[in-house]
Amino acid sequence: MAADRIEALIARMTLEEKAGQLGVFADMVRPFAPDVNPDANVRNAGQVLEQVRAGRVGTLFNGVGAAAGREIQRVAVEESRLGIPVLLAADVIHGMRTVFPIPLGEAASFEPALAERSARATAIEATAAGLHWTFAPAVDIARDQRWGRGAESSGEDVTLGCAFAAARVRGFQGDDLRAHDALLATPKHFAAYGAVAAGLEYAQVDLSPQTLHDVHLAPFRAALAAGARTLMTAFNDINGVPASANRWLLTDLLRGQWAFDGVVVSDYTADMELIAHGYAADERDATAKAFLAGLDLSMQSGFYGAHLPGLVESGQVPMAVLDASVRRLLRLKEAIGLFDDPYRSLDPAREADTAHLPAHDALARDAARRSIVLLKNEGALLPLRRGGQKIALIGPFAQDRDNLEGCWTLFGDKTRYVTLEAGVRAALEAAALLEVVPGCALEAPLDGGIEAAVAAARRADVAVLALGEPQRYSGEAQSRLEIVLPAAQQALAEAVAATGAPLVVLLRNGRALALHGAVRDAAAIAVTWYLGTQTGHAVADVLFGAYSPSARLPVSFPQHSGQQPFFYNRPRSGRPELPGMAEFKSRWREISDAPLYPFGHGLGYARFAYAAPRLNTPQLAWDGTLVVTTRVANTGAVAGEEVVQLYVHDRVASRVRPVRELKAFAKIALAPGEARDVVFHIDRGHLAFSGADGAYRAEPGVFDLWVAPSSATGEPVDFELLPA
Repeated sequence: MAADRIEALIARMTLEEKAGQLGVFADMVRPFAPDVNPDANVRNAGQVLEQVRAGRVGTLFNGVGAAAGREIQRVAVEESRLGIPVLLAADVIHGMRTVFPIPLGEAASFEPALAERSARATAIEATAAGLHWTFAPAVDIARDQRWGRGAESSGEDVTLGCAFAAARVRGFQGDDLRAHDALLATPKHFAAYGAVAAGLEYAQVDLSPQTLHDVHLAPFRAALAAGARTLMTAFNDINGVPASANRWLLTDLLRGQWAFDGVVVSDYTADMELIAHGYAADERDATAKAFLAGLDLSMQSGFYGAHLPGLVESGQVPMAVLDASVRRLLRLKEAIGLFDDPYRSLDPAREADTAHLPAHDALARDAARRSIVLLKNEGALLPLRRGGQKIALIGPFAQDRDNLEGCWTLFGDKTRYVTLEAGVRAALEAAALLEVVPGCALEAPLDGGIEAAVAAARRADVAVLALGEPQRYSGEAQSRLEIVLPAAQQALAEAVAATGAPLVVLLRNGRALALHGAVRDAAAIAVTWYLGTQTGHAVADVLFGAYSPSARLPVSFPQHSGQQPFFYNRPRSGRPELPGMAEFKSRWREISDAPLYPFGHGLGYARFAYAAPRLNTPQLAWDGTLVVTTRVANTGAVAGEEVVQLYVHDRVASRVRPVRELKAFAKIALAPGEARDVVFHIDRGHLAFSGADGAYRAEPGVFDLWVAPSSATGEPVDFELLPA
């Protein structure tokens, strides 16, 4: 039996071997960037293999290659004393060789099934390259767009975040963890990383237990329910206690209340950083505090190997606690079949066959175009015509190949990336219809750049501006004070707009942006995020109408950077817009308390009309179900997809409730003139929240309900939740 095998191994292991199993170290046998320092890598490779041979390594990360992976495993299985195979992990976030849209962009599709498909494709490619485990998905709720890692999240909403967290776990892991293409998922960052103060990376988190539970922990519950067997801790503290040494979080809540029996791994050197936090005095103290709090695996610091044996010998760490962590890791290896087949996912022939799968290119193109949000389209400027219309493609992203991926793309096949220019040229009937001018660099002017751009715009029937953030502006350690375009790009936009040419703006970004001037005033604006391998073709599909955009904003676009943190589902204020209170209300002096574009907003080339929602009952019984039916019709001339969104508001409660909360959504496709009933089912579980006493429950009372195309539209109907 597997359990007997694991217990027999634990009984034979030395303290050093037990501690070694709990160490996660960089894979210098097959590093992902060997050209950086090849001599050092060769030397380090020998050192790493020697540690594997000595039984001092449980997991290696961020290396790829099936053949070298087999050598690592051969040493572990045939030359180490106990023959325990090594887990091979990597940061494979939104694509392997084929790069898919950044998670924030893919969340804009409002299609969890799409995310499941792209994660499945990623798992197929990653496991073929010799990996068992990915440190993804990031399931942080990001309510402050200054924070750079919002690009890795699914945005600001809990319901959307939970749906995508579960979908990505299912996609990575597949139906059978022992299958050669199953990739262990790791929801991260546990917990509340998206709540760092002022959107500042690695900063403190100080928030109520109710918000922690209802907002920031909810996607982790969804990911675990979908089958995740590992979690990664966050760098931040939570109310003064670092997450990586937070016993309440990792043991009382996770293992106690949630009954999680999987593995918890630190983020990179997070246990080491307990010293910098001022929470631990030295390495030994940091090791003891992290491990006793419930952190199973230490990534890269080496603290566990150095200090756990001595801590056990001194009695500070009980042997039973050490054995429990080792047991969890060995069970994880057993769960994916490593003991029976240590060379699973290490087939060089499969790696070669999977290097480029055309079906994954097709999926990447579809995922990318389904992630594009059309914010504005005055005068139906879009779609453009494939022929008979001269187009000036202007901006630093027009020909750019280096900013298609977005953050955390270590292994993408850059030879396959499709630039915006290439995609547009492929879609046009004649090459002479397109003129391409950079206009400026990403962050600086170019000599004569604006003059050339202005001249091109005057010669064209329409100017398409490809603007945005360099991809290094988003991701880890990329917090921003002002979430605006670089000054050189804004100046380019102003000059081109002054020509009077009809203006289309294509934004490439990893967060919501505050748009100003000519960019904000452009006739058409589309958010194209970082879309990955098939960027050019996907944008062209939308630009020329081969695909009617169907994505919706997963984050609110503010009017100004100073509105951050800004999110649609904010709690009600005691001073909203009231008669006779024009000044003394919740407001900024300069602008209204409203987004430029709200969560859930997005346009297409079709037009949709909503009938009023119909309820099967005005009074929802305590154990009953509210059936909400809304007739949605395509009143336009082209086929399209609509994201139908259901929101609720609790009018009176024991804690102040949000002005609206998304509770359900559905994406439907309708032909011109077609209408369909969209049906949602709501029960009291959708209405529950954490009360002032910490108890999670629904409260009887009257609720408002909207079925609408965004968080800022629609007319409410009301219903009452009856007491038990």
